[in-house]
Amino acid sequence: MGTGPISGAAAIVGQHELPLRRAGSRTALQLAVDAGRAALEDAGLTIADVDALYIPTPTAMPSVLGADYLGIHPRYVDSTNTGGSSYVVHCGHAAAAIAAGRFECALILYGSTFKADEVAVGTGGTMRSVNPYDPYESAHGLTLVGAYALTAQRHMATYGTTREQLAAIAVAARAYAATNPDARYRDPITVDDVLGSRMIADPLSKLDCCVITDGAGALVVASAGKVKDTRKAPVWILGSAEALQHTSGGHADYVGSAARQTAPQAFAEAGVTPQDVDVTCIYDSYTITVLTTVEDLGFCPKGEGGPFLAGPGRIGPQGSFPLNPDGGGLSSNHPGMRGIFLIVEAARQLRGEAEGRQVEGAKLAAVNGTGGWFSSTGTLVLGID
Repeated sequence: MGTGPISGAAAIVGQHELPLRRAGSRTALQLAVDAGRAALEDAGLTIADVDALYIPTPTAMPSVLGADYLGIHPRYVDSTNTGGSSYVVHCGHAAAAIAAGRFECALILYGSTFKADEVAVGTGGTMRSVNPYDPYESAHGLTLVGAYALTAQRHMATYGTTREQLAAIAVAARAYAATNPDARYRDPITVDDVLGSRMIADPLSKLDCCVITDGAGALVVASAGKVKDTRKAPVWILGSAEALQHTSGGHADYVGSAARQTAPQAFAEAGVTPQDVDVTCIYDSYTITVLTTVEDLGFCPKGEGGPFLAGPGRIGPQGSFPLNPDGGGLSSNHPGMRGIFLIVEAARQLRGEAEGRQVEGAKLAAVNGTGGWFSSTGTLVLGID
């Protein structure tokens, strides 16, 4: 176990994903609470054990309304919203607060009805609504997918990355999704399918982009002392870090993410290196998100993400670099802020519960969430005894 300030202080003891792709009549908060109750059941705990609540959406004052809906009186709340990285950040916050003795058991909740509400994630609206103070890109109506397309174009121009290499990421995600009965899309695709799909923002085509679904997820994080009361083997939070860039991708750097800051800290806290990791769960809003993040986390040198990920036998089922084994946001689910599902899948893998897609012998996982246009990053290193 690592030697950092949070290593061994807290563990993920319960997890649940509501594999809804359309919400039906339930609200986002109802979905989140349903997932939370199931996560507590998974942990062998009850709502009476919860003394901290983490929920950044879906309403104003989400912690207040969430606690009222649950009928609890938490002594610690956190509604930090950093987009897709929020739940990775929440796990780090919870581990730090537990290490400081602030509480014993946190419930982390997410629910979304983006599909039912017909929210055009990434293509609807402009970056102007995200950052009205950016005088460069956002002022001219750039969409989020357009911003990531700029990153892809710059990466291709600078390092020789190809569309085929990006497409290989989507193909591998779909191959994993075929092994996940809860995945939104499970039919196999090829590189040619990706290249031939409708162009959304050059060079990103439809199959380079995440799916849009409804869904909900929940995590239970408990102190080392509380772990003895739980049902299953704990997944320890060994290292954690968070960092921000500007919404315009750092203004000048189109091909880098804040993972360059978070990875060294998280891995150092855990006392491991990227090469020690058995399974990796990375936010995949777009194929270029994965490629850039893999580089910035230190799995390969900057500029070599294309050949690294597209190499034969590297990613996909039975690959040497297990990446998003649930099918990720590209094929399984993406209700808008997907970070919680990265942690859910990592916990499943480390507990040996990912039936049909289990990475054999997985004991150490790296999780990285991304929000905005590489605007926020949260990195976790998780492990089992």
